Amino acid sequence: MTGGAVPPFYVHAPTAGQAPVIVASPHSGRHYSAEFLRMSRLDAVALRRSEDCYVDRLFAAAPAQGATLLHATFPRAYCDANRAAWELDPTMFSEPLPHWCDTTSSKVRAGFGTIARIVSRDGPIYPRPLPFSEAEARIRTCWQPYHDALSALVQVNMERHGSCILLDAHSMPGPLKRRGDLPDFVLGNAWGTACTPALTALVEQHLVAHGYNVARNVPFAGGFVTRHYGRPRRGVQALQLEISRTLYMDQTTLQPHAGFEPLQAVLTDLVASIVRHGDMPGRQAAE
Repeated sequence: MTGGAVPPFYVHAPTAGQAPVIVASPHSGRHYSAEFLRMSRLDAVALRRSEDCYVDRLFAAAPAQGATLLHATFPRAYCDANRAAWELDPTMFSEPLPHWCDTTSSKVRAGFGTIARIVSRDGPIYPRPLPFSEAEARIRTCWQPYHDALSALVQVNMERHGSCILLDAHSMPGPLKRRGDLPDFVLGNAWGTACTPALTALVEQHLVAHGYNVARNVPFAGGFVTRHYGRPRRGVQALQLEISRTLYMDQTTLQPHAGFEPLQAVLTDLVASIVRHGDMPGRQAAE
């Protein structure tokens, strides 16, 4: 959370081989500019409650396994790369929105559009309406470059390998006692439309073998990234992975705890398994 010019994303190329695997983290960005903090009614700690804290670090060893790692630097509360570009809440803005904006999606209605209206339990982010130009600038300088980079990485893998696997990595709040405990991981494959059954099973089996409780599609079936990029019949598979924050961090202090490194090791091995799966000749065609 420092000042200065920060690029909207970083790409870490594979350092061992060139597997057709991308690990992406659109919500772990933690550059909260002074301007954004001045604009918000919330402090940085409250804003960070919507952040997928440290997910990029959990997968830091992915390039050493042959995968490409892409992660945003801008916070989810500032601009959400796991939404369509123009999912905007008209109540947030001081003038009518252009006709091309999606103002009625379920995420918009819940307050979590491309420019979020709220941060979970801490309520509204802004004390007053924003000009549409603010949303437009964030989408042009954050959302668009991130997706340009992701699209280019997918295309390069398709040209080089004829296939691509995209693991879209996220974190989720820990157990909600009043609603029953959430699982350790949720695999979102858009109800079977974004990747092959074999890929989902591979990831699930790996995590279960380590003693984790794994669910599929409930309560997270996959966001924009999974649904937009996942085209298994064309050779592009996308799977959203939600990780319970209780496994690796203190949700009050927002600091990693002793579980961080063991989980990081499990996820490093998971990426290695996905790389081996993606490298199998004819695997995508056969599935």
